[in-house]
Amino acid sequence: MAYFYMCDRANLFMKENKFYTHSSFFIPIIYILVLGVFYNENTKETKVLNREQTDEWKGWMQLVILIYHISGASTFLPVYMHIRVLVAAYLFQTGYGHFSYFWIKGDFGIHRVCQVLFRLNFLVVVLCIVMDRPYQFYYFVPLVTVWFMVIYVTLALWPQIIQKKANGNCFWHFGLLLKLAFLLLCICFLAYSQGAFEKIFSLWPLSKCFELKGNVYEWWFRWRLDRYVVFHGMLFAFFYLALQKRQVLSEGKGEPLFSNKISNFLLFISVVSFLTYSIWASSCKNKAECNELHPSVSVVQILAFILIRNIPGYARSVYSSFFAWFGKISLELFICQYHIWLAADTRGILVLIPGNPTLNIIVSTFIFVCVAHEISRITNDLAQIIIPKDNSCLFKRLACIAAFFCGLLILSSIQEKSKH
Repeated sequence: MAYFYMCDRANLFMKENKFYTHSSFFIPIIYILVLGVFYNENTKETKVLNREQTDEWKGWMQLVILIYHISGASTFLPVYMHIRVLVAAYLFQTGYGHFSYFWIKGDFGIHRVCQVLFRLNFLVVVLCIVMDRPYQFYYFVPLVTVWFMVIYVTLALWPQIIQKKANGNCFWHFGLLLKLAFLLLCICFLAYSQGAFEKIFSLWPLSKCFELKGNVYEWWFRWRLDRYVVFHGMLFAFFYLALQKRQVLSEGKGEPLFSNKISNFLLFISVVSFLTYSIWASSCKNKAECNELHPSVSVVQILAFILIRNIPGYARSVYSSFFAWFGKISLELFICQYHIWLAADTRGILVLIPGNPTLNIIVSTFIFVCVAHEISRITNDLAQIIIPKDNSCLFKRLACIAAFFCGLLILSSIQEKSKH
């Protein structure tokens, strides 16, 4: 945290502006793709979206997003729209991963919830205090945290429907689909009722977490931009696990996922979807128009990628260990970039070595990746210590943590009133 503070608050290091050029974005992309291809290994299992594959997916997406941020490529609309799909894909994995866990394990205990919330929020909470930034500044973490709680509440509320209970029973499957349909109705209502959304998140203490510059508009905009994709991830997990249970899919090593005719047809549709989206993204006139259609069309690209990556048996049997390594620390990479790789709260680039841009980016990137890796390890170790499995001990610690943060919120409210 001392290093974070020195880089982005103490004015010890210079900052430089971003200047976008096509070469500054696409050449690094080519470099990392070549590296990723050279580090191929066999997967431990050959199921759709197995752990190695999802780590690989997170890894290459995170590296592309980092290059997008440091090159200032948000000014180029086609790149911006493709990056929006990558962010949506992260949220899709949130829906898919958490739904699959609760559906298969049926573990709705407080220990699981606290472990996930701690893992997602520990670094951000510490940075909010050290760097004096609002929680909403690190927008992606509030986004995945809220969606995790939505998934948990949806599945944990009565009637709790899990795979063991619904095994072979269409009635329970129908009940789960009703739950998902109700969730979709709630999402649609909040998406088209900005007033209701802002009233909910303007209540104390939620307002302290979700306000940015005195209002929750930015939070509403961020949430609305990918409002359907977590639901799509949950729905995909449900249908995939149902098909897997009925042994409709061929997930053996080297086997295509479906029959040859169906596999070829789905691959053709997926490739066409990719090309169609790229043409549309390139012809979009402005961000507002693109953002309005994005929530509805992003899932098509995500499903197309999953099918292309998993239908051929040989593709499902290998993964890039290079990308998977970065995927395991993708959350830390995303958060740490704000202060020790970029600078001035992401508006500039950190300069550790003035006068030599190439050496500067190599050194700052090396330190940045090492720090993210170590923070990931520290977070995992602390999660085992701070979140005990004994529920009585856990509730006592939660009460102490709640009292601490309530004290901080009250203190900040008093300070704001004294300023006014």
